[in-house]
Amino acid sequence: MTLRVLITNDDGIAAPGIQALARAAVDRGLDVVVAAPLEEASGTSAAMSAMEQDGRVVVEEHPLPELDGVPAYGVGGSPGFIALIAVHGAFGPPPTVLLSGINRGANAGRAVLHSGTVGAAFTAAANGCRAMAVSLDVLSVGEATAASGGAAVAAAARVRDADRHWATAARVALDLLPRLTAGPVESVLNVNAPDLPFEQLRGVRRGSLATFGQVQMTVAESGHGFVRTSLAEPGQAVQPGTDLALLADGYASATAIRAVTEAADLDLSGLDAG
Repeated sequence: MTLRVLITNDDGIAAPGIQALARAAVDRGLDVVVAAPLEEASGTSAAMSAMEQDGRVVVEEHPLPELDGVPAYGVGGSPGFIALIAVHGAFGPPPTVLLSGINRGANAGRAVLHSGTVGAAFTAAANGCRAMAVSLDVLSVGEATAASGGAAVAAAARVRDADRHWATAARVALDLLPRLTAGPVESVLNVNAPDLPFEQLRGVRRGSLATFGQVQMTVAESGHGFVRTSLAEPGQAVQPGTDLALLADGYASATAIRAVTEAADLDLSGLDAG
């Protein structure tokens, strides 16, 4: 039986990463449908937001270049919302697997909490659909390795998206798909690949979550009636064996993560006494 796959992202339906991931899935013989936000929805986590007209969520057909026959839709909603309606049959038969990405920029460390790419995967997994988040690191390799702070972000921005190695991340993701489908549905596989040709990739390793993200928001200025934010590198040493350390060393990183789970290390004894 052919695996049915829903591909979404948080960069928007026109982003190059989603086209590369869809192409790789089609080339593997998977039954693919694409549904992604009409506009960029980065940083939305698992938000349930949608744009309506006359009480209906906006869904527009959006054929992807060189993917004739693959149903593709731009949706007026967040990635998490798209994942939720997909598993309820909004785009045909519910998918068996959701692939979210390829995100422009790593989703690594505990900052995955805020990612719309990962949020879509969390939402799918919470609703019985196996899910993987896929991201391409645009900071750790090449010209950015010699830069620091905001210079790394600026250097990465100078590379055209068309010249990035989306195919590397797509190939790593599809190679890991059997591991995802063999695992528990509650677990999301978070995959990050460096922006390198596949032949230069040093391999794929299991990475633990770094205690911080690749970049973090800081308050650059605050005043009467306003706050101005900026992005900066954390300024901490990367811990060996983490997803960020692997990316910096030229490896792709795979991390199994779960969303909302109960914790047993907070003392709530006596609260359930009748």
